[in-house]
Amino acid sequence: MCKRFLTLYVRLNNIRLRDKILFRARFSTKTSVPTKSVYTTDRPPMPPFTEETARKKVQAAEDAWNSLDPMRVAQAYTEDSMWRNRSTFLQGRPAIQAFLQAKWSREQNYRLKKHYFTHSDNKIAVTFQYEYQSTLDSKWYRAYGNEHWTFDDAGYMKERNASINDVEIAENERFISDEVNVERFSSGTFLG
Repeated sequence: MCKRFLTLYVRLNNIRLRDKILFRARFSTKTSVPTKSVYTTDRPPMPPFTEETARKKVQAAEDAWNSLDPMRVAQAYTEDSMWRNRSTFLQGRPAIQAFLQAKWSREQNYRLKKHYFTHSDNKIAVTFQYEYQSTLDSKWYRAYGNEHWTFDDAGYMKERNASINDVEIAENERFISDEVNVERFSSGTFLG
């Protein structure tokens, strides 16, 4: 088990390094992204994270995304935050806000559950799933994904790297709602 986990961990880090290099090349500027925060207001919890504070950060992100308020969500990111969402690359709060507004106009009845996976001093990894009804075909979908987050000193997210896959579901197969306890999926295994 330990050897299998270590192999998976090394593979994920190699993929993450490759994606980071490609990501930075795509959004390269003459100056690097500062690690010291330029904000005068902190956004707790802040690095270095403990498991408890990392879990609080994950819950705060889940709550913000379930608000369906692009401005509220975008405020959690640095002004020059870099994103990879599926095959879309974004940089900056205005781009993030526009992306989320377009996303939620296509994804009705959106409901998300994020799960803490692991953390380090200024990074958090989560698994997540969300369900939505497409405005394009009125079908229901469940999306499964992983995110890697990197934070600045003040607790703002400066990088978000998300890999996501969608599965078509019937409406009666939904299990993310206010009425259903999704804590049974807290292990991050959503195959139910």
